[in-house]
Amino acid sequence: MSFAQWLPVFAVCLMGAMSPGPSLAVVLRNTTNGSRWHGIVTGLSHCIGIGIYAVAVTTGLVVLITETPSLFRVITWGGAAYLAWLGYKSFTAPAVSGDLTSDNNGTPKLTVTEAARQGFLISFLNPKIAVFFIALFSQFVIPGAGIAYQSILALTAVIVDGAWYALVAVTISQPHILKHLRMRTALINKVTGVILVVIATNALVS
Repeated sequence: MSFAQWLPVFAVCLMGAMSPGPSLAVVLRNTTNGSRWHGIVTGLSHCIGIGIYAVAVTTGLVVLITETPSLFRVITWGGAAYLAWLGYKSFTAPAVSGDLTSDNNGTPKLTVTEAARQGFLISFLNPKIAVFFIALFSQFVIPGAGIAYQSILALTAVIVDGAWYALVAVTISQPHILKHLRMRTALINKVTGVILVVIATNALVS
């Protein structure tokens, strides 16, 4: 794959990663409520789900999802339920201060494992990502292309997505920014909760 062929692939992947949605909201919440590392882990786990869909498109397996209404519906409902649950947890989270990774008794509130699970499931349980890849990403898929070409396509999607959300986490975790965000933790949690529930509701009715 030449650079001229790769550049549009990069642009499409970047456009998809930068689109605001539940992924950005969760990375923001986990960075604010946890730490820079929590946000980065959320973003890196998110790109694993993206990678699964990217590989599915390059190999043609994604057709099993998009052309099987019952499977597509199950994934959509599962994703909506998970978003609603995250939204409820976020909206009802108590206001805290200081070390936001633990409560007053030192009990962990947000573990790195939980942040990783949330990042992965946010992308994996979102079949609309498959639709996005089919509509745009699949334009770059060449039938009969070798494994090297397919690997470059999939890796571009994974790296761009992971790098973007890691950059978001690093940016908002700068001390002077994080200090102001943590002063508004309760508001951020409630706004994030509402956004996630609205997106979940929209996924069910659309």
